[in-house]
Amino acid sequence: MSYIIIGLIILILVYFFITFNILVTKKNKVKEAFSTMDVYLKKRWDLIPNLVETTKGYAKYESNTLKRIIEERNNYNNLSTVEKLNSNEKLSDNLTKLMALVESYPELKANENFLNLSEKLSSVEDEIAHSRKYYNASVREYNNKVQMFPSNIVAKILGYKEFKMFNIEDNEKENIKVEL
Repeated sequence: MSYIIIGLIILILVYFFITFNILVTKKNKVKEAFSTMDVYLKKRWDLIPNLVETTKGYAKYESNTLKRIIEERNNYNNLSTVEKLNSNEKLSDNLTKLMALVESYPELKANENFLNLSEKLSSVEDEIAHSRKYYNASVREYNNKVQMFPSNIVAKILGYKEFKMFNIEDNEKENIKVEL
């Protein structure tokens, strides 16, 4: 009888350690995915001052949108992971407004510098989209492990918490209305 109890304790300990290692691996994968996405987001933030400067001369009375974009960019490096996700949601909204404004300025659309910056931004946006998918897939795998029985018991004992998915807000799904 004591061999059965010892065997059961050993099985529980083995399961505990295996689950712990899986949780660590998945958490590190989420961190790696966010770091990858963060690199692309930084590329996007680095393009913004040039894009804003190019646009300023044409859209002088749209300075509020331009100011919000620059403020978000300047605060980005000091933010936590969740705050960075929220900040990028705001940036996406403001960039969409900025690109919609460009439609009202044919001479800006024809500006070679602006076209080059727009192409770079478009390329970075594609990279961000791919890295978001990777990040969200990593978060889903990790969150499943944290939430599902019986691994959720180990996760709770060790203090593992869910990560936030990178979501698009409802207002980002709507068409932008531009009034000049």
